Amino acid sequence: MISDFVKGKRKFDYPAEIQQGIALHRAIDRFTDEHDATRDAKEVFRPAYRLYSGAFTDVVFDHFLANDESEFSESSLFDFAKETYAELDRQAGWMPDRFAHMFPYMKQQNWLYNYRTRWGIKKSLGGVVRRARYIEDYHTVYVLFEDHYQLLEGCYRQFWTEVKLYAKKIFEAMKL
Repeated sequence: MISDFVKGKRKFDYPAEIQQGIALHRAIDRFTDEHDATRDAKEVFRPAYRLYSGAFTDVVFDHFLANDESEFSESSLFDFAKETYAELDRQAGWMPDRFAHMFPYMKQQNWLYNYRTRWGIKKSLGGVVRRARYIEDYHTVYVLFEDHYQLLEGCYRQFWTEVKLYAKKIFEAMKL
């Protein structure tokens, strides 16, 4: 969860288990960025949002994961989110400041569960826009998401099977 908030060699400020989690997250990010399905999904957003197309694709893939019945039922996603927040609470001392500031909102608004909903995904896409330096309009990104929903879902399905196998392989090699 904190990997995106830990820059460069700052990962060495953490215990070995957290360093391994950061390394796993970064390996998955590299795999994701290089995957053909991710590149195809980014093309939906690239004309309007250029460099931010990857961030939008990540959020959209989270939406499809939250709705993937082979991964989560509605109740199991809710339980997963609750357990994740509880574990993050237990590890709060290791949170980078930016993540620690954001986490109460994440938990209170149940971001992990609400990726499942159209309202939640719209709010998440808007969050990317709010944090972006060069864009202000989040209406267009949601329209692109809606207009290309089936294409984006197909990209997710193509990607998900392969990233799961890759992550398992890396996880086992790290002996986490």
